[in-house]
Amino acid sequence: MKEYQSTVLLFYFCQVVAKKIIITIDGWSSCGKSTLAKQLAKELGYLYVDSGAMYRAITLYFLRNNIDLAEKKEVKEALKSISLEFVFNPKSSSSEIYLNDENVEYVIRDMVVAEKVSDVAAIKEVREFAVAQQQLMGKKKGIVMDGRDIGTVVFPKAELKIFMTADNAIRVQRRFKELYEKNPNVTIEEVKDNLEMRDYIDSHREVSPLRKAKDAIELDNTNLTEKEQFSKALILARDKIAQLK
Repeated sequence: MKEYQSTVLLFYFCQVVAKKIIITIDGWSSCGKSTLAKQLAKELGYLYVDSGAMYRAITLYFLRNNIDLAEKKEVKEALKSISLEFVFNPKSSSSEIYLNDENVEYVIRDMVVAEKVSDVAAIKEVREFAVAQQQLMGKKKGIVMDGRDIGTVVFPKAELKIFMTADNAIRVQRRFKELYEKNPNVTIEEVKDNLEMRDYIDSHREVSPLRKAKDAIELDNTNLTEKEQFSKALILARDKIAQLK
């Protein structure tokens, strides 16, 4: 009898564990994609992957090594020397990105990287390199990934796709506050210009442009608090998980 009960419990446990989905969060810059993705991953016990951090880390490597973005051969060779990994930091309770075994989580947030990341991310070879790694990370599901083409290119069959948006003025204020805490010399004009430039490049690039997937649910957080935004997204996630057999 005990052996039978153990078998039933094991089967039930496996079924519960198997009930995992892929959640993609795409949208414009400074819409709070990363914040929401981290919250969902923590609540659901999922792995959080910041795809934007991957492109920023690649950009950082290119800047440090003076890679000419116009030289395809040079870019391809540089990518061969790049190793990216997410490591969980118990102090910050979040995953942080490592570039060739160096923690660059905070270095990649500098304005100099922000000004170049859209150009780097628009390169076909760079996107292919990053997407291949992202898809490997999602093979076992139980993952939350944010970016600009996650629901359209990286995981087109994801069970839950969220597309985030917000009023432009609100996005500028949010981005300025984030950068000002790290660099008091930054101006709101610089932030506004950078945001507009990134929006244009992201939505007009030839490879994997930013767009809302047909089956994505739009979440406009212009007038939402972080708590309200999280509550709405969590309900969506739990509904999708509950639908799994």
